[in-house]
Amino acid sequence: MCGIWALFGSDECLSVQVTSAMRIAHRGPDAFRFENVNGFTNCCFGFHRLAVVDQLYGMQPLRIKRFPFLWLCYNGEIYNHHTLRKQFDFEHQTGVDGEILLHLYDRFGIQKMASLLDGVFAFILLDTANKKVFVGRDTYGVRPLFKLLTDDGFLALCSEAKGLTEITHAMSSPASIEPLLPGHFEVFDLKQGGKVRSVQMEAFHCCTKEPAHAVYDTVETLPTGFDEETVKSNIRTLFENAVRKRLMAQRRIGCLLSGGLDSSLVAATLVKLAKEEKLQYPIQTFSIGSEDSPDVIAARKVAAHIGSEHHEVNFSAEEGIQAVEDVIFHLETYDITTVRASVGMYLVSKYIREKSDSVVIFSGEGSDELTQGYIYFHKAPSPRVAAEDSVRLMKELYLFDVLRADRTTAAHGLELRVPFLDHRFTAYYLSLPDDMRVPKHGVEKHLLRDSFRDLNLIPDEILWRRKEAFSDGMMSVKKSWYIHLQEHLESMVNDDQMEKAPRTFPHMPPRSKEAFYYRQVFEQRFPGRAQWLSHYWMPRWTDATDPSARTLAIYTPDKEP
Repeated sequence: MCGIWALFGSDECLSVQVTSAMRIAHRGPDAFRFENVNGFTNCCFGFHRLAVVDQLYGMQPLRIKRFPFLWLCYNGEIYNHHTLRKQFDFEHQTGVDGEILLHLYDRFGIQKMASLLDGVFAFILLDTANKKVFVGRDTYGVRPLFKLLTDDGFLALCSEAKGLTEITHAMSSPASIEPLLPGHFEVFDLKQGGKVRSVQMEAFHCCTKEPAHAVYDTVETLPTGFDEETVKSNIRTLFENAVRKRLMAQRRIGCLLSGGLDSSLVAATLVKLAKEEKLQYPIQTFSIGSEDSPDVIAARKVAAHIGSEHHEVNFSAEEGIQAVEDVIFHLETYDITTVRASVGMYLVSKYIREKSDSVVIFSGEGSDELTQGYIYFHKAPSPRVAAEDSVRLMKELYLFDVLRADRTTAAHGLELRVPFLDHRFTAYYLSLPDDMRVPKHGVEKHLLRDSFRDLNLIPDEILWRRKEAFSDGMMSVKKSWYIHLQEHLESMVNDDQMEKAPRTFPHMPPRSKEAFYYRQVFEQRFPGRAQWLSHYWMPRWTDATDPSARTLAIYTPDKEP
């Protein structure tokens, strides 16, 4: 996890522009470098480093003697870099996982390079010999990348949009700042004066297709067929492999543990594999909530079962409310459920940074979208429609859950790892027959749960614990976190403001005082950027007006675990 930033064709003095790069300093607390490009005086790279792999040679932009014309800035982890290096007999100069991009690009070109990467990444690759700039982003957008492109060809790129909002350029109106689409790469011609022209934008992978790198995967070909036992065995194999490959780190590994199914499966598998790989330290797990919250109680049980070094972070509604403004600044969104769920993740990440030495943090993001875990899936009109909605959610992860997970951890200089979004695991799961993936016997994620039945990996009561949104489970069943928020914000926004909301905020006017407050904070920090959010996250197939599952008629509280 790092912060990358680059400019091509700046009219303004670079010493003025570089102050914008400092707005993402939190992403890389270990080192910073700012470097001009030889021969292009108005092009430069900025890099904030979090050292996780190859402490000595990992500084960027990465350049090696063999390819003096290539400059690389990337944020992420390439889990198959050793496999590809061996497969194609590349001679590496460093132990940096990202060096593989240079070799792949030189031999195969940009399209094949991107499609062979198994990992999470955002990259900016400059080829001065062919005068090209390439940018790309992983399948689910786990690593963020934003671009600002002006009419006259000035290009600015950054891990977070806030690093671009104060860039100066000779235009009468502000240029739009947009996220690069996940699973895509874009190619720019670089002109002699440093300005660029976009010449190609192409998808290199879609979540429903098996990735090109699967051919070289360490997991052999899986048994085919859709009989239940084969499918469940394949799910276990691919999930374990997804966790194992993510152990690549020279910094301490920890895991977020909410006590729900997803984070519990990740934590239990991580602890098991850490013992097999003989890691020199116990895995730390971290949960957050008020003392009587369902999540904290459930997480405690899981931690005792798997034998992790467990940390509980207690927080009050007041502390959560105080953090909201900072959370919105880091998120760069005003989506209701994203803000609610981010507060807990932001506070637990702050604790990890200040009170532990874990830096690489595993988490359960992506499972609900992949395995139809949201409670509203019980109302899906048919298995086909449910399957289609699952793919929609996967493609929108970069706007919601993955955005939340990246920004709240990056705010405190931590690196997030999400095994449920492993390319092979997701492609396999989405290839299963529609009717295998729907909720069964009134239980969502039935297939995933059933795949881990009778293994004693996690306690049975957790394996079958019903879905509870992170933003709901942090506080007691009697009073959800979002109720605390709404009660507090009732006094912060008056009825007159609500009445004028459609005129004040014509783009997606807020319909509640809570939503109004988030929007207000967002507009203060990012004026005129409301279009960054195209729609609110909301349940489907129901007349919900609030994203919380607890407001749905089909919600029934679990017995206290």
